[in-house]
Amino acid sequence: MKRAFAVVAVLAISAVGAASTYQTIARQRDYRTLLTRGDTAFHNDETFGAIEAYSGAIALRPDSMLAHLRRGETYQRRGDRGDLDAAARDFRKAASLDPGATHPLEALGDVLYQLQRYANAADAFAQCLRLDDRSARVSYKLALARYRDRDLDGAVAAVNQAVRLDDRMADAYYLLGICLRDKRRMTDALPAFRKAISLQPGLIAAREELAEVFAALGRRGDELEQLQVLAALDRDHVERQVALARAHARAGHWDLAVLTLGNALERSPEEPQIYRALGQVWLERPRDDRAYLSKAREALERAASSQTASSEVLLLYGRALLQDGDVETAEHTLQQATSRYPVDPAAFLLYASTAEKQNHLDAARNALILYGSVVGEDREFTSRATRIAALSLRLNDPDTAVDWLDQASSASPNDVKLLALLADAHLKAGDAEAAHAVVLRGLEKEPSNTVLRNLKVKSESLKPKF
Repeated sequence: MKRAFAVVAVLAISAVGAASTYQTIARQRDYRTLLTRGDTAFHNDETFGAIEAYSGAIALRPDSMLAHLRRGETYQRRGDRGDLDAAARDFRKAASLDPGATHPLEALGDVLYQLQRYANAADAFAQCLRLDDRSARVSYKLALARYRDRDLDGAVAAVNQAVRLDDRMADAYYLLGICLRDKRRMTDALPAFRKAISLQPGLIAAREELAEVFAALGRRGDELEQLQVLAALDRDHVERQVALARAHARAGHWDLAVLTLGNALERSPEEPQIYRALGQVWLERPRDDRAYLSKAREALERAASSQTASSEVLLLYGRALLQDGDVETAEHTLQQATSRYPVDPAAFLLYASTAEKQNHLDAARNALILYGSVVGEDREFTSRATRIAALSLRLNDPDTAVDWLDQASSASPNDVKLLALLADAHLKAGDAEAAHAVVLRGLEKEPSNTVLRNLKVKSESLKPKF
């Protein structure tokens, strides 16, 4: 009896083991089927079906690094912010499941970079390199993430490692040049940009930066050479021709500047920015007759007539009109320049001067006030505030004059002339006591000042007597 029971028990255990083995094999088969289904959907760009299949595989095998990695890649392909966050979670899980694998860490860095979490992306790439420091690609990605995080020293170190591993990476040399440029190491940036161009002659961004570095170093000839190549490489963009013409103008090659823009007009006869550049060249060109000014006005009028004309274009046209003696049209044009956003701050100043000449004092004052609201930090605040005060007095508004002169005096407390103007404004506003107090402050600084002494007598005579 006991022996029969033992045999039954052994058979039962064997049956359970066989069933368990069958279930394991079936789960593994289903897991592989779901992975294959997910891969097929992914390659067919059926992201919803791929995510569903990979999620089913993860449900069967929660410890599968591969399934988390593939689902993360699918979420990343979808590209929405919520999907990118989901991708980052899957990549982190895949990395934790296989701590020695570099692929999940690189993928995590990529998606964090897309999310603009540059410091976190750099950490992921750095961790990847600790596992395998022979990847030039990952070193470049680390450099790019550090650059975006404004860690210039770290970016330079990483990109130098990238080019040591692979000296054929044009993008890496370009990034090195950018980092050195931002560190104001212009001379060191030159060979980096040149190397990038030698590896990839059509790398327009590197040529643009090289031209700007040459310009910053005052090497006009080298700058022109790069701009000429850019104009040849990118003939369909008039911006290239305009930039080349402006460089010719800065170098004093006025005829070449005009010729370049004339050729551009033949290809794009209705392009406003070419007329704007041509007008500026004629306006800035040293003139020995009025023909140049007439050409400047004509070209800028074409540019300014566009509905999309910028504040800067209208400002240039206003300058040309003023130089041509057409003050009335210039005032109207400059008023437009102050209302076309984004506003060129200089438009407010030139409009103020022009309106004042036309005796439109309130418009001139408002333009000066608006200039301050646009520029924020104003190094010429004291002189501008004094102008506003003077206009206010001419408008018979002494209270406003007092306010602006008080601000000017606070900004330049040792300027005795400002104190005299402020005291006089107080008198015009009918406040003799305030005028007297300001006069005494001024006399403490300069006891012999004749203007202040006269104002003292006047303020004392007007003070109420009790």
